[in-house]
Amino acid sequence: MSTNTDPIRLELYVRTLSPPGARTRQEQVITRLQRLEDEGYIADFYVKVWGRQIDPTTKAAETDQGAFILNRIAEFKQWALANNTTLESFYQTHEQSSTITGQDHTTMVLPKMGLAEYHGSELEQVAPCTTGDDVHSVVNHLDDLERRLVDQPTTSVSTTVAEE
Repeated sequence: MSTNTDPIRLELYVRTLSPPGARTRQEQVITRLQRLEDEGYIADFYVKVWGRQIDPTTKAAETDQGAFILNRIAEFKQWALANNTTLESFYQTHEQSSTITGQDHTTMVLPKMGLAEYHGSELEQVAPCTTGDDVHSVVNHLDDLERRLVDQPTTSVSTTVAEE
């Protein structure tokens, strides 16, 4: 279990580092993470690029990158179960058929942007997520985190989860 003295580490997952239409939002999030680190509020953050979707049955999923992504998603889903929240609308699973092989396979579409907050080694929060009717976006989570850490309201404008 984490304590208030555990260092906070943030992981930002993005589909690409320059997506059309989302670049400004993404750059704003990265700027906020950098500021939190520079000002000593968080111990570290990093940005990880993942694709639009992942098929756990492919050779690509067996690579270090693929295994890392699948392990993180499994960890996020476990966190969601333990915290009475859901990630299903952001990590959608689709059944597809190959026109070449005729075989069916399952792919998981990944959000355009995802954020994981760790206190020490413990996963404390994942965004985006849904609790009941409340949607908690990456920007919402950063707003909440800044209020907790800086103890003052943030000046950013929160938007709905359309970008995620």
